[in-house]
Amino acid sequence: MTAKPQSIEQWLSELGNPSADRDYKPGHERLRRLLSHIHPYRPKLRIRVAGTNGKGSTSSMLAAALQQACNLKVGLYTSPHILEFNERIRINGIPVKTSELEQSLSHLMPHALAYGTSYFETATAVALDLFSRVNVDVEILEAGVGARLDATTAFPAEMALITPIGLDHQSWLGDTLKEIAREKAHAMAGCKLSISAPQNPEVAGELSAFNAGLQFCEISDWPKLVTSGKHQRINASLAYAAVRLLAEHEMISCDLAQARAAIASCKVPGRLQKIEIGPANIWLDAAHNRHAIEALLPSLKAIADPFDAILVFTREDRSLDDCLPLLAPFARSVVTKSEGDAPITALQKQLSQHPQGSFLVLGSFITVAEILRHRDKLPE
Repeated sequence: MTAKPQSIEQWLSELGNPSADRDYKPGHERLRRLLSHIHPYRPKLRIRVAGTNGKGSTSSMLAAALQQACNLKVGLYTSPHILEFNERIRINGIPVKTSELEQSLSHLMPHALAYGTSYFETATAVALDLFSRVNVDVEILEAGVGARLDATTAFPAEMALITPIGLDHQSWLGDTLKEIAREKAHAMAGCKLSISAPQNPEVAGELSAFNAGLQFCEISDWPKLVTSGKHQRINASLAYAAVRLLAEHEMISCDLAQARAAIASCKVPGRLQKIEIGPANIWLDAAHNRHAIEALLPSLKAIADPFDAILVFTREDRSLDDCLPLLAPFARSVVTKSEGDAPITALQKQLSQHPQGSFLVLGSFITVAEILRHRDKLPE
């Protein structure tokens, strides 16, 4: 590279398409080579979070609890971002500064290009580099695709959390729940402690076969989370169970009541995120597979009874047609679009018909970002 790009995204675009499995390069060797160029640093505690759905929410809730209730400096790495790359790397809840990203990238990008690391692999290395520069106490790393050959399992960790597992990324992970569970179970490799959300019996058996010491958390009642969606109780329960397990093993010192309060008050962008356009109410959620939509269903009636419309956006290589009958009872109409269509245009049409209506928009984080970035185009 001879010139500094105009933005972080332009810089990283040299590495390829960051969209989920389109960016997936299985293996650890490239990242390990890249990590040899950062300051060697091992936090007191490194936690991996793998699964199909709920990884970002669980990671965010756990980070909030460890920071607020345990007085720890927490580095949080999640993906994808919604509006800015900085969102992926947070220290004590605050996205890293662009100047800090530029400093890290200026050092790592020449090596990343030489080694052929992917967008996600490079982002992972940047996160670890920035965490090491400020000596975080805890790193929480959300897996990308799978776990066995995911970038986040290329280095040791003390704890693994497994969120609910369903069918997704089959082209990489396998066509059955057992195959996918087997891939994601590798998040537990080498970890002293591992804990899972309740799972399908087939999945639970596969995870337990990989790690006989795996614990499964129980779902607690979290009334304060109703506004964020009843489905968040699973993620909240897993995050709280992780804090309690760490405390029991004397790996942290923590006020559990305060941890519970921090989890209950944690807001996760893109997960039943409400925006208001004049008198209309719009909820945005990044549920993009059947497993995620099924988890969302118990929350919908409490939000709107019914929605004027539910808009479902999918990638051109995916279909959510089998989910439409599940959503139909909660809306006067269900509109499906491919992600090639502009979500903002479809929502504009609905608002023109129902200016005081309530709407739910489902899709990837790309869909959520499209609405948030262009909300000023929506009629009020």
